Amino acid sequence: MNTPTKYLKLSGLEPLVITPESNFVNVGERTNVAGSKKFLRLINEGKFAEALDIARNQVEGGAQILDVNMDDGLLDGRESMIKFLNLIASEPDIARVPIMIDSSRWEILEAGLQVVQGKSVVNSISLKNGEAEFIEQAKIIKRYGAAVIVMAFDEVSQADNYQRRIEIAERSYRILVDKVDFPPEDIIFDLNIFPVATGMEEHRRNAIDFIEATRWVRENLPFVSVSGGVSNVSFSFRGNDTVREAMHSVFLYHAIKAGMNMGIVNPTMLEVYDEIPSELLELVEDVILDRRDDATERLLDYSEKVKSVKKEKTEDLSWREQPLQERITHSLVKGIDRFIEEDMAAALQEATRPLDVIEINLMTGMSVVGDLFGSGKMFLPQVVKSARVMKRAVAYLEPFIEAEKDATKPSNGKILLATVKGDVHDIGKNIVGVVLACNNYEIIDLGVMVPCEKIIQTAIEEKVDIIGLSGLITPSLDEMEYVASELDRQNLDFPLLIGGATTSKAHTAVKIAPKYKNTVVHGGDASRTVNIVNSLLSPDKSSDYKKELKAEYAEFREKFLARQTDKEYISIEEARQKRFKIDWKNERIIPPKKLGITVIEDQDFRELLPFVDWSPFFRSWDLHGRFPNILNDEKVGEQARELWADAQIILNRILDEKLLKAKAVFGLFPANSNDRDDIIVDKDGEKFVFRTLRQQLKKSEGKEYFALSDFIAPEQSGVQDYIGAFAVTAGIGTDELVNYYKQKNDDYSTIMAKALADRFAEAFAEYLHWRVRKEYWGYASDENLTNDELIDEEYKGIRPAPGYPACPDHLERATIWELLKVKENTGIELMDAGLAMYPTAAVSGYYIGNPNAKYFGVGKIGNDQLRDYAERKGVDLDFATKWLRPNLIGR
Repeated sequence: MNTPTKYLKLSGLEPLVITPESNFVNVGERTNVAGSKKFLRLINEGKFAEALDIARNQVEGGAQILDVNMDDGLLDGRESMIKFLNLIASEPDIARVPIMIDSSRWEILEAGLQVVQGKSVVNSISLKNGEAEFIEQAKIIKRYGAAVIVMAFDEVSQADNYQRRIEIAERSYRILVDKVDFPPEDIIFDLNIFPVATGMEEHRRNAIDFIEATRWVRENLPFVSVSGGVSNVSFSFRGNDTVREAMHSVFLYHAIKAGMNMGIVNPTMLEVYDEIPSELLELVEDVILDRRDDATERLLDYSEKVKSVKKEKTEDLSWREQPLQERITHSLVKGIDRFIEEDMAAALQEATRPLDVIEINLMTGMSVVGDLFGSGKMFLPQVVKSARVMKRAVAYLEPFIEAEKDATKPSNGKILLATVKGDVHDIGKNIVGVVLACNNYEIIDLGVMVPCEKIIQTAIEEKVDIIGLSGLITPSLDEMEYVASELDRQNLDFPLLIGGATTSKAHTAVKIAPKYKNTVVHGGDASRTVNIVNSLLSPDKSSDYKKELKAEYAEFREKFLARQTDKEYISIEEARQKRFKIDWKNERIIPPKKLGITVIEDQDFRELLPFVDWSPFFRSWDLHGRFPNILNDEKVGEQARELWADAQIILNRILDEKLLKAKAVFGLFPANSNDRDDIIVDKDGEKFVFRTLRQQLKKSEGKEYFALSDFIAPEQSGVQDYIGAFAVTAGIGTDELVNYYKQKNDDYSTIMAKALADRFAEAFAEYLHWRVRKEYWGYASDENLTNDELIDEEYKGIRPAPGYPACPDHLERATIWELLKVKENTGIELMDAGLAMYPTAAVSGYYIGNPNAKYFGVGKIGNDQLRDYAERKGVDLDFATKWLRPNLIGR
C-alpha cells in the first residue's frame, strides 16, 4: 500500500516507526523516579547497575519506548540523567528502544538531548511561559533531531476541558509548524488525563473531554500523535486494582478509537476489555463516558463489594504443550498465526520432504476446518481467518519446496475463477476462492473484467478441472451465456460454475445451461459451492452427479418456460393508457432550493456512520440476520460478534488514518415527462433524456401499470417539475488498502476492507439523499427519521438506480455520467460496455421527490415495447435485446 511518509520515526539501536499498523505504543514508566519507588531508591543510593535491570525488564516486558525521569528534590537531576543515559547506551538489549527524556526542567531535557543515543522524544514543552520560550525550546529540540511532547498548557492554565484542549493544541501546532518549521509528524500532544469519579462535579467530563479532544486533534492537526499517562484517570480508586484495571482498559478502548496512539500505561494494570464483568463494564463506562448523573456513586458502591485482588495476567498457552500436529490444527481452526512459522520449522525437521508438511500437517488441519465448516460449527469469517494462517504457513515453506525441483503442490483439483468482462465486482468470488483453497483446491483467480478468450485460453493451458464465472450486474448474465456458447462451440468439457448476486438457479437453468452441452451448475453460497465442487470432481460420484444436474435443470427449465407461456401481456399502448395517474393541477410541486450541480470533494466518513445499514455486511459473510439483533442470535451471534469486533479494527483504521476517500456529485434540474415514458431534463437549456420502461404483465382490472416517468409532471400538464441525479463513491483508496493486505497474505482483511467500503458507499448515498430531501431540494425539510426508518425507506421520494427493477437498463447510467460530468467531478468511471462503476464501492441513480413515487419492478416486457424502446434510444433491436434480455419475454 502507498502509505503516507509523514510517520513519527524514533530510534534507539533499532528504528521505531509509528504507523497506523503500530496500534498503541506503550511507553515504559518504571524508569521514572516519580512513577517507581524502587527506581527512585536505587538512583538515590547510586545503584545505577540495578536501576538498569528495571529498564531491561521494561523492554523485555514489551515497552517500546523508555520514559526516563530524574525529577526529585534530593537528586542532581541533570547529572543523574546524563549518567543513566550513558549507561543505557552501553547495554544493547536496552538501548535498542528509543528514549523519552522526561523532565519539567529545561536544563535536564537539554542535557539528555546531548548524550542520548538515536532519535529520542522530549517530554515536554508547553506555552506555559509564553510563545518566545516555547519557540526557542522547539528550535533547540529540532536542531537535535528529536520529537517532542507538547503539553496542553498555556499562559493561563492547564487545559481541563474540551475547548481549552483543542484551542491550545491548535495554537501550539500552528506555532511549531508555521513559525519553527517543526516536522508535524514529530509532534506528540499530551492533552492531560485527569481523574474521574472524584465526587466533584467539575471532574465528571475529564475522561470524555480528553477522548473527544483526541479525536479532534487527530482529525484536524495532520500527522501528529496523542499520548498521556493512563493511570491518572483511575486515581480516585487507588488501592482497588480490580476497578482501576477496568477503568484503564475502558479508557484506552475509547481513547485509542478516538486516535490516542501512545501513552504511559502499566500492562499489569490492564484488564482485557471483553473480559471485564458486564456489571463492572457498564458502571465504568458510565463514569468514563459521563453517561449518568449517579455514575460515580454507583461505581463507588460496586468497589466496596469487591476485593482488590492482584491477578496474574497469563495467556492460556496450554495448547502449545500438545503434539505438533495438534498445535498446527489448533492454529488453523482458531485462526492464530502467531506460532505457525515456529511450528512449520518443527514440521520440516520431522518431514521427509518439505511438501509433506503441506500435504500431511497443513491438510490434516484444514480437513478439520472443512469438516467444521461443512457441519455448521464454523462460520465463513472463521474459515477466512484459517486461510490467512494457511497462507502464512505456505509462504514460509515455499523456499524449501522450491528447492525440490520435482515437487508439485498436491491438490484436490484446479479451479479457474473469473469475474466476467464488463464487471468489476469480486467480493463473493474472493470468498469462494478462499473457502475452496481451504478445502485443498488450487485456485487460479483471473480477477475482474476478464474477456471470454482469456478465460478459455487459461483453462486450456492450465488444464483446470472447473471454470467458475462470477458477476454482480445484469449484463454479466449475458456475458456468461456467451462464455457458455463459446465453450460449446470449441467442443470443450470443463464443468461451468455460475455465481454472483444477479445469478440464480432459474437463470442458469433457463438461459445458460442450454448454450453448453456439458455441465452447468449454479453455485449459491460458499459452503454450497464446496459441496458442488466436491461432487463434480469426486471419482466415485462425478458421473452420476452430472447426470442428475442435467436432468434437474432440464425439468426446472421445462416447468419455468411452461409458466411463462401462461402469462399474458397487454400492449405498450394499453399499458400507457392505464398508467399511474397523478392530479398534477392539484399536486404541490416544491422547487429545489439549489438548482444545478454540486460536488462534494472529501466527505467525512464519521458523518456517514449513522447511515450505515450493517445487515448486508453480515450477509456478505454468509451470516444472516438483522443488525444489531444478529449479535445476539442463538446460532450465529458469537461469530457475528467476533466479526463485528474485527471489523471495528479495520473500520477505525479507515476512520482514524483516513485511508479511504469519499466523493460525490449530484444535480437538481427542471424536468418533465412525455407520452412515451421519457423524462426530459433541462440543464441550462441543454436537453438530456432518461428513458424509462413500463410494466406490461397483465394485472387484475383497475390496476395501474407503472413507469418512473409517471412520477414526473407531463409536458402537456403545464406544470414545471424537477428531478435529481447523483453518483457517490467511498472507494477511493480501496485498491491501495487491499494491496497492502494482499501483500501480507491476509485475505480476511482484504475482503473486510472491500465490504466496509461498500457499506460506506451505500451509507453515503443514503446520507446524501437525506441532505437533498432536507436541504438542497428541501421538500422534506421537517423530516426526522431513525436509521431503521431510513433503511425501511419511510421517507418521501425515491432514489432508483439504473440496472435495478424500476429501471433495468444499465445503459441509462451513461446519461447520468454525461449530465453530471461524473468522471471529471469525482473520478468514478464506467468500465467497458457493461457500465460497471469503478471504484466498485460506488452508487448512482436518480432523485424523484414526488410523495406518490414508490419503488416497483418493471418485470418482463413485450416485444412491442422492446421495439419502441430501441427506437427511442436510437439503437438497433439486437442491441436493445442484449441489454434488456433479463426483462424480455421471448422473440
